[in-house]
Amino acid sequence: MTVNVGVVDLGHVDLLVQEGFYSNRSDLVRTALRNQLALHADTVRQTVARRTLTVGLQHYARADLEQVVAAGQQLQVQVVGLARIADDVTPELARAAIASVTVLGAFQASPAVRRALSDRIH
Repeated sequence: MTVNVGVVDLGHVDLLVQEGFYSNRSDLVRTALRNQLALHADTVRQTVARRTLTVGLQHYARADLEQVVAAGQQLQVQVVGLARIADDVTPELARAAIASVTVLGAFQASPAVRRALSDRIH
């Protein structure tokens, strides 16, 4: 994540760091982020429930995806956090098993799998 801050705001941040309120710039940004997330926690919880999102880490192993394909189904990957597809998953298996990918956070997959799913990543 990159955050662009105006020079006056950056100066205020540096002043607070110098005065000992925060150990460094990142500490202030993390604290501000946590405060905003806490402020909106109810909205986040309601949205996660309404959209049936998985929160945290969701790992998809080759065997998991093979079972999905064998059952004649496809996954709707919807994650807040980290979605990870194992390195031994082939692009063909990923396309057969995964209908769509929506990740708010980070998505880890091999470059070949990412290319295979590129039209399904939202």
